[in-house]
Amino acid sequence: MMGSSLLLAQFLCLLLFHSHSQPAHSSSNFSSSVQLCPRDQSLALLQFKNSFPMPSSPSTFPCYPPEKVLWKEGTDCCTWDGVTCNMKTGHVIGLDLGCSMLYGTLHSNSTLFSLHHLQKLDLSRNDFNRSVISSSFGQFLHLTHLNLNSSNFAGQVPPEISHLSRLVSLDLSSNSEELMLEPISFNKLAQNLTQLRELYLGGVNMSLVVPSSLMNLSSSLSTLQLWRCGLKGELPDNLFRRSNLQWLDLWSNEGLTGSFPQYNLSNALSHLDLSYTRISIHLEPDSISHLKSVEEMYLSGCNFVGSNLDLLGNLTQLIELGLKDNQLGGQIPFSLGKLKQLKYLHLGNNSFIGPIPDSLVKLTQLEWLDLSYNRLIGQIPFQISRLSSLTALLLSNNQLIGPIPSQISRLSGLIILDLSHNLLNGTIPSSLFSMPSLHFLLLNNNLLYGQISPFLCKSLQYINLSFNKLYGQIPPSVFKLEHLRLLRLSSNDKLTGNISSVICELKFLEILDLSNNGFSGFIPQCLGNFSDGLLVLHLGGNNLHGNIPSIYSEGNDLRYLNFNGNQLNGVIPSSIINCVNLEFLDLGNNMIDDTFPSFLETLPKLKVVILRSNKLHGSLKGPTVKDSFSKLQIFDLSNNSLSGPLPTEYFNNFKAMMSIDQDMDYMRTKNVSTTYVFSVQLAWKGSKTVFPKIQIALTTLDLSCNKFTGKIPESLGKLKSLKQLNLSHNSLIGFIQPSLGNLTNLESLDLSSNLLAGRIPQELVDLTFLQVLNLSYNQLEGPIPLGKQFNTFENGSYEGNLGLCGFPLQVKCNKGEGQQPPPSNFEKEDSMFEEGFGWKAVTMGYGCGFVFGVSIGYVVFRARKAAWFVNMVEDSAHQYGKRLRRKNAPRNGGRRY
Repeated sequence: MMGSSLLLAQFLCLLLFHSHSQPAHSSSNFSSSVQLCPRDQSLALLQFKNSFPMPSSPSTFPCYPPEKVLWKEGTDCCTWDGVTCNMKTGHVIGLDLGCSMLYGTLHSNSTLFSLHHLQKLDLSRNDFNRSVISSSFGQFLHLTHLNLNSSNFAGQVPPEISHLSRLVSLDLSSNSEELMLEPISFNKLAQNLTQLRELYLGGVNMSLVVPSSLMNLSSSLSTLQLWRCGLKGELPDNLFRRSNLQWLDLWSNEGLTGSFPQYNLSNALSHLDLSYTRISIHLEPDSISHLKSVEEMYLSGCNFVGSNLDLLGNLTQLIELGLKDNQLGGQIPFSLGKLKQLKYLHLGNNSFIGPIPDSLVKLTQLEWLDLSYNRLIGQIPFQISRLSSLTALLLSNNQLIGPIPSQISRLSGLIILDLSHNLLNGTIPSSLFSMPSLHFLLLNNNLLYGQISPFLCKSLQYINLSFNKLYGQIPPSVFKLEHLRLLRLSSNDKLTGNISSVICELKFLEILDLSNNGFSGFIPQCLGNFSDGLLVLHLGGNNLHGNIPSIYSEGNDLRYLNFNGNQLNGVIPSSIINCVNLEFLDLGNNMIDDTFPSFLETLPKLKVVILRSNKLHGSLKGPTVKDSFSKLQIFDLSNNSLSGPLPTEYFNNFKAMMSIDQDMDYMRTKNVSTTYVFSVQLAWKGSKTVFPKIQIALTTLDLSCNKFTGKIPESLGKLKSLKQLNLSHNSLIGFIQPSLGNLTNLESLDLSSNLLAGRIPQELVDLTFLQVLNLSYNQLEGPIPLGKQFNTFENGSYEGNLGLCGFPLQVKCNKGEGQQPPPSNFEKEDSMFEEGFGWKAVTMGYGCGFVFGVSIGYVVFRARKAAWFVNMVEDSAHQYGKRLRRKNAPRNGGRRY
């Protein structure tokens, strides 16, 4: 009796040690009928694990926290974490190494493939460094479950996968964008895997697979996940009629067409996602009546045709409903108030009008409500506080008015509150700063005024109160928010006081923007090295003085550094070279007394350098490293005292300015939860202009108002993507280079107030996008070219050149006078594109300096204008589950400032 009790105790202990064991697959060493793990399989497992080096950083893995595989040699492998054995034979039949910090190449001769008895294999959420999925996987003939999700596999899915005829579940989703499934392999897979019930191929390139071949998949299929697979063509409507299909996800296949059938739909369907496809949606009574089992329905960015949205109120079983990014208009359907089970409602980015319907406040189970980017009016109903389960309330970018209801603070579980970009006024209820669960507080771009109350909510991570009318000092309590990642208080105009060095205790801070306020005093020196995670540091447009922080630590991740428009002096610290990821540097409009910081050429990602209106002096000596400034797109050294010849050798390195980029996106910095769109203030086409967003295609070179001498180099003609070139107010001599006619993207050319002589090159007529031309106050002569844009320029473009003649001047040219441009050895390079685009910006009057050599005064009119930005909460990654978005994955979209 005692022996049997001891035997039972040993058995139970082994079960507890073996976390992945199942009653039918447990193993132990307590009797002769239960076998130990065979030695060859134990060694195979150890060799497999040891073939992967320990990664340098756990953060490279798509899971948290990753767990290191700890297997001890000499012990029974059936007791190892993640290993499941057959309790009779001891053979390894299950291996779960998901999120186990495996990093490196998975070779086809790996000892893993000697485990022929495997039935379940999970290698998901590791990093196999773009390995090809080996054909050796086809040797696992007993396999029923194979999960290679999120493990950075690439190449082609091998046709040998189709040999796994017992597969019930196959997951290849969320790998490298280069993972491809070709038609032959897919057809074999569909033909041979007749027992397949779950197929996850999200993110796999299936652009060559014909949608009609999906009908060849197993009739037992209950789950089909094909998001962002590049599918093109018409989807058979019979796919929606499969009797066993419960989960269908076709999200983001923008070339997929067809129609959502209006009758005979599968009654088993519980999850439907047709977002961002071109499938026509007809919501009619017949189709709605067949969707009574659907609990999660996502039809965002779809093609709605003649749909009656009121019918959605009949789907009373709905738990999640996403209809964002459509062109739906009218008022929000009152019938949505009947969806009593609803937890997630996203109606953002439509054209809904009218007030927020009272019926929505009856959805007491609601956890996520997004009505942003519509045209809603009226006040925020205070009854919204009845939604006690709400974790996210997003009402941004509407036309809501009135004060913020203090009752919102009763939503104790609220994580995200985004009321930005409305017309809300009054003071911010102090109770909002005490909400116990709040992570995101986004109230920017409203008409809110008053002082900022103390922050008593310790959970806050993202605070954006910018573009309001707040005044006073920053409450010291903000510096005690130890989890804070974003702090944006810009453009309130009346925020004052010093910036306390205590701010450097915010070790997780990623974005700090206090620009365009009235802050004074010194910049805390610790801001240069207090956090390796800081991405954005924007203190421009204040009254700060003293020196620029002198120490920038190695390994920092700074991308955007802007101190423009203060009273900073001293020199530019050389430790900025430690900011190897820096893309944007603006130190303009200060009192920096220094030579040109040539060490900036070592920063490989630098796109914007603005040092205008300082006291820089000396010459630009040229590059000392290979490919210096190769990504530079905006280079502004205007209004300094730089001298010597123009930096020809630098021009030869401006590779980004040599190719025309028609990307319509904007410069921005991205991380997991936030996007910060870069903004800039430039002298643009003769006027002072604020670009709240910097288009990637924007390129400008401004060396005006200095003391440069010598000739204009021919190499400037290589910079084909330039939209603006300003060399005015220097002492340049020689001819205008005909090579400038290669700058076919140019919209503004200013060579005024120099000592240029000779004739205007005929080649400049080819600049068909040229809107502004200023050649005034030089020593040019001869006829002004005619044709194209030159027919639009007025006298001001040429005044002060006594030798010029022809239209539009009153001076007529002598009969027979021709143009003889100077010879050039410069060979024109072919343009990458024939066309550019015209940038249209609202501008304010602005004049540049004084005219050299001419005793005529210019009127200087300077206007300051605070920049602005748009701020919102980002969608979390679709493939990691939509339910997480209700919990802790907020949406942050582009911001403008």
